[in-house]
Amino acid sequence: MTMQPPRVSLYATLFALCWILTFVINEELVNAAKSKQRTRSVQIRQNSGIISKREDLHDGFSEDTQMDEPGAEEMAEKEKPKGKKTSEELLAAKAKKAAEKEAKAKKPKPTKKPKPPKPTKKPKPPKPTKKPKPPKPTKKPKALKPTTTPTTRETKPTRKSTMEEEEEKLLLELGWDTFFPTVTPKETEMEKPIGPDHDEVQEPDLIPKVKEPPRTDDPSIYLPIPEETTTTPRTIAPWYEEYDYSDLAAKKLEEELERARKAKEEKAEKLRKMWEEEEEEKRKQTPPHAEPKKCPPLGLESHRVEDDQILASSMSHHGFSALRGRLNMQNSADEEDFYGGAWCADTEEKEHWFQVNARREVEFTGVITQGRNSESHNDFVSSYFVAFSNDSREWTFLHDGYAEWLFYGNVDKDTPVMTEFSYPVVARYMRVLPQSWNGSLCMRIEVLGCPLPTSYPTENDVPPTDDLDYRHHNYKEMRQMMKVINEECPNITRIYNIGKSSQGLKMYAMEISDNPGEHETGEPEFRYTAGLHGNEVLGRELVLLLMQFLCKEYNDDNPRVRRLVEGVRIHLVPSLNPDAYELAFEMGSEMGNWALGHWTEEGYDIFQNFPDLNSVLWGAEDRGWVPRIVPNHHIPMPENFLNGSVAVETKAIISWMERTPFVLGANLQGGEKIVTYPFDMQRPPRATGSDSRGGQPGFEYHHMNEETWARIQRQNEGALRETADENLFRWLAMTYAHSHLTMTENHRGSCHTDDITGGQGIVNRASWKPVVGSMNDFSYLHTNCFEISIFLGCDKFPHESELASEWENNREALLAFIEQVHRGIKGVVRDVSGNLLANATVSVEGIKHDVKTAATGDYWRLLNPGEYRVTARADGYSSQTRLCIVGYDANATPCSFTLTKSNWDRIRQIMAQSGNRPRLVTNTPGNTNNRVSVESTGAAAAPQNDRLRRQRLMRMRKLRMERMKGITTTTPTTTTTTPPPTTAAMSTTDASWLDLWFELETAPTQDYNFEYRIDED
Repeated sequence: MTMQPPRVSLYATLFALCWILTFVINEELVNAAKSKQRTRSVQIRQNSGIISKREDLHDGFSEDTQMDEPGAEEMAEKEKPKGKKTSEELLAAKAKKAAEKEAKAKKPKPTKKPKPPKPTKKPKPPKPTKKPKPPKPTKKPKALKPTTTPTTRETKPTRKSTMEEEEEKLLLELGWDTFFPTVTPKETEMEKPIGPDHDEVQEPDLIPKVKEPPRTDDPSIYLPIPEETTTTPRTIAPWYEEYDYSDLAAKKLEEELERARKAKEEKAEKLRKMWEEEEEEKRKQTPPHAEPKKCPPLGLESHRVEDDQILASSMSHHGFSALRGRLNMQNSADEEDFYGGAWCADTEEKEHWFQVNARREVEFTGVITQGRNSESHNDFVSSYFVAFSNDSREWTFLHDGYAEWLFYGNVDKDTPVMTEFSYPVVARYMRVLPQSWNGSLCMRIEVLGCPLPTSYPTENDVPPTDDLDYRHHNYKEMRQMMKVINEECPNITRIYNIGKSSQGLKMYAMEISDNPGEHETGEPEFRYTAGLHGNEVLGRELVLLLMQFLCKEYNDDNPRVRRLVEGVRIHLVPSLNPDAYELAFEMGSEMGNWALGHWTEEGYDIFQNFPDLNSVLWGAEDRGWVPRIVPNHHIPMPENFLNGSVAVETKAIISWMERTPFVLGANLQGGEKIVTYPFDMQRPPRATGSDSRGGQPGFEYHHMNEETWARIQRQNEGALRETADENLFRWLAMTYAHSHLTMTENHRGSCHTDDITGGQGIVNRASWKPVVGSMNDFSYLHTNCFEISIFLGCDKFPHESELASEWENNREALLAFIEQVHRGIKGVVRDVSGNLLANATVSVEGIKHDVKTAATGDYWRLLNPGEYRVTARADGYSSQTRLCIVGYDANATPCSFTLTKSNWDRIRQIMAQSGNRPRLVTNTPGNTNNRVSVESTGAAAAPQNDRLRRQRLMRMRKLRMERMKGITTTTPTTTTTTPPPTTAAMSTTDASWLDLWFELETAPTQDYNFEYRIDED
């Protein structure tokens, strides 16, 4: 019995050493597990909310499932007080238990001690961790294996508790408790793996992963998990049953879906950034344009784009083909004929397009669209696409980066709408594809484009040779330009104004002459006027260019220009309607419609706002009053005309015409490429069927064949429009048209219809588009000036880039027409004393249109080459007739007259005494020198008087027959006497009777029984 205590102490020492070795081995295993679980622990601390939820699930599992196992109630009772004890109470309880164990150890049959290494090798149950696969959260772990494990582990907690008590007791006795601190269940739970995919598994009876000693006693680190103080120790149930793996799999699936969504968003963001980078690179490669590139029109309106360059998908009618789709195309009076006012597509077709072939690669920058020109229809396109191609087969639509670019078109049929592309497109073909429209699908188009810098000029491109200012000038710029020219050539230029517009703008004119400001005797006056319609601006710019050209070439000693300046007094008026031009200039080229700026501010068309003198002349001719009562020239204006509905500009122009003795002139207009000459008004046919030339009844045509009848009809119709100087006007018009570079090109027709000139480029205005009260007719019938109208082109307001080529086309024609002022005869009319006679009448035999001398006694009569009998007359002077020959020289033929005094003053006095009636006379034998004697009886005529009367009539008939030989008429000339009512009418007016007396040789006289004699000097 004495040796029993040492034996017990030896066993205790061996047992302590074994446990110490076991702890050392376990510590090394724990340290190895630390490195693997460190990352997991950090993730556990960051996701504290997930851990707390998992602990809630673990509590429910421990309460629901473990209580059904054997010994669960006893373990629960033991765990509850342990969870509430402090560290001091725990040490005291451990010491008490150690004493009890020593007492039990003294019993003869001690309990069998389990082998210490077995708990370290036990943890093979990681198999259940593979059962709950994450993709199948609903799958439950098999119940067979978990049911077997609780029975094997029911006794191990008691063993573990006994070994732990002995261990704690040994540590207290040896004083090693500071080196091996006790670990609470809370710390072991924090170090437990969180997922089934963990490789390391901790055995419940091994020493778990320990934290630092101060952290075990600090309760603040457990604040995120408040339930951990009441959690059951991990030794109660298997570690793989502490979690609801199905819920964990669902969470992992949610996390994977969240990660997939985030990855998709990141991918989309990366693609968006990549697209933005690509767009940025494209922008860097394409030079950015702050504004769309400005390019001139290709020339659909001006017809520089020919007919074979235009194509369309279809047409609704033969009069609405693609050729009618040019901008500002005008329809004819009958809209259903071949000349419609736009291109109209067949709406039954599926695809609609209008194609333009540039014939070379150009930079397309925009489109101008317009509706249909019609009085009864309101058709226009409201939206369209644009496509481009280089071969007319593969087409690329203009894209805005997201979809095909839909452009908005017109909202009415007349106003042009310009659409500019954000960047130029290089191509050869362009198509406009309408998408929506109002009424019928009809439109007119102009295309904007620039030639490439490397492209060569075509054969139609005329490079400018003069260094001039090729641009549009508004009112201020025009005035400044004229001042600059006047300063450069002060010796040959003078600026003056002919009046003011309704808005107070001055109508400036420039005189170019070797002696500006004076009318030199024998020097003809010439005028070019432009801007009658404010939107027809090409004539305005051509007049300004002509000013620059004449000044520059005169200073450079150009012989042709010097001859013009020294021999002609040239008047240039660039704008007769400045108010309307400012309105058109504000809208710009191509953007004003056909009518914008055409009229004055008051609504007048200046060209048609002059007195209608044609009706006065034709009415007098029908009554036989020409030239005895109504003259065939210088017809006075109707009374109170200037007080009626007349524009302010028209009054100023009339006053300018009357005070300046113009010989030749032309007004420059636009909208067509043609030259027109008077008459501009159509003469109405007479219902009496009489011939237009002499008031004589017409022939019966039923005895004629068809050819003769058709020829006479054409002559009669021409007589309704022709002037007395028809041939001369045709020559003047052809001079300009044939000197123009492109005006006689009739292969494409006119601007809006077929060619009506027969390839000549000229037409009588009355047979084309007759107007009443035109400027040309007024100038011909009221003054000495022969004036024509020159329509310069189809485009009223051409682009600035076209001015140089237009100047080249018109330069020679402008100069050649001025030179025609010297065609014909010129001279002065004076008396025997050398005094110049103003307002003397100069008439040409065979031409029923006379001219008058100027205030300086000089005159100019335009005539074609030939021989002419010219007669000069003046009041109080005897007439004089001369034979003048007009040759083909560049200068006019001189033909002057010297008139002598006559006894007309004495005759007027005698006629006034007798009441302006002729007195009867008889011959007396005693008075042989004086053949005129007055009878106061007034008896019946004697046989001698009858014989004298018959002789007089025979002489007059012979003279008339000789005069009529040079006149070609369709009816024979007969001599008739005027009935008595005409005599009574003529006797009431002094001037009418004098005219009758003055025209004794050419006009029929009354059959009075008297004889008179005129002294022939």
